[in-house]
Amino acid sequence: MRILVTGGVGYIGSHTVIQLIEGGHDVLIVDNLSNSDIRVLDRIKTITNKSLIFCKADIKNLIPLCEIFDNFKPEAVVHFAGLKSVSESVENSILYYDNNVSGSITLLEVMTKYNCNKIVFSSSATVYGEPKYLPYDEYHPLNPINPYGRTKLMVEQVINDWCSENKERSSISLRYFNPAGAHFSNLIGENPLGKPNNLMPYMAKVAIGNLDTLEIFGNDYNTVDGTGARDYIHVVDLASAHLSALAYLNKINGPEAFNIGLGAATTVLELLKIFEQASGKKINYDIVNRRSGDLSVFWADITKAKNKLAWAPVFNVFDMCNDTWNWQRQNKEGFNP
Repeated sequence: MRILVTGGVGYIGSHTVIQLIEGGHDVLIVDNLSNSDIRVLDRIKTITNKSLIFCKADIKNLIPLCEIFDNFKPEAVVHFAGLKSVSESVENSILYYDNNVSGSITLLEVMTKYNCNKIVFSSSATVYGEPKYLPYDEYHPLNPINPYGRTKLMVEQVINDWCSENKERSSISLRYFNPAGAHFSNLIGENPLGKPNNLMPYMAKVAIGNLDTLEIFGNDYNTVDGTGARDYIHVVDLASAHLSALAYLNKINGPEAFNIGLGAATTVLELLKIFEQASGKKINYDIVNRRSGDLSVFWADITKAKNKLAWAPVFNVFDMCNDTWNWQRQNKEGFNP
């Protein structure tokens, strides 16, 4: 298939592009590079030994997006492009609605114009909000508690309505839990700009010496050790879920949503100990105040993805820590040479 990947230079997008290429798909990457590094493209070429088609463009801009569709004629879209920090979304909500929602609407407008009827959307477990029960399944009430989660839910709803207009359209929203890890080549991994918002790259930067201390946001949650507990998923497993979703798109009409996680929760302090074992490094940390918008504990029920997508995670939390550390120690300054 000819697959257009928005945000394909980013962390999850780049790992998925590799698997799409290795799976025999023709891929075009669209990315505005606002939170990614152009040097990722050369690393994808090295891993896949394939040339890439890349267009620097913002999906909010209609004219260049139309030109891309007119030339490439994609059969499906995998949509990653968007901002992804919960804390930043609380501080600047309008920025998140403008990028995540407006950009997605423009993308769907162009897909409609060029009769591209299949999309896999990068959604988030934040659409669920405070748990009414655990683990979350796809039937759990949707009530996000922060602007980031609300933008993801709004895009899901827009896509659902878009599908209802035409019986030939199909969509899958993959509700990610917490991506972690890196590609086994150690050539690509999570490389946040500035201070990391996510725990795993934060730990890695402390372990390598780029940062002095890990800040743990709260130790008074109702968990085994007082720190927040999350469901982590290896980014390579997450990438493979997109290939399974693309295959399933050809079997359905209308929208579907799937949880993509490990199906178990790990606290911050538990993860820290596992990372210390994988890296052989002692990680200094301080307990600070909770962050606005953070939940105490959550994890996924992934039964639906196992049954319908024929997908299941392969890698465990130690694998995620080990691969993150291998990536970080061989790329101390990220993608800088």
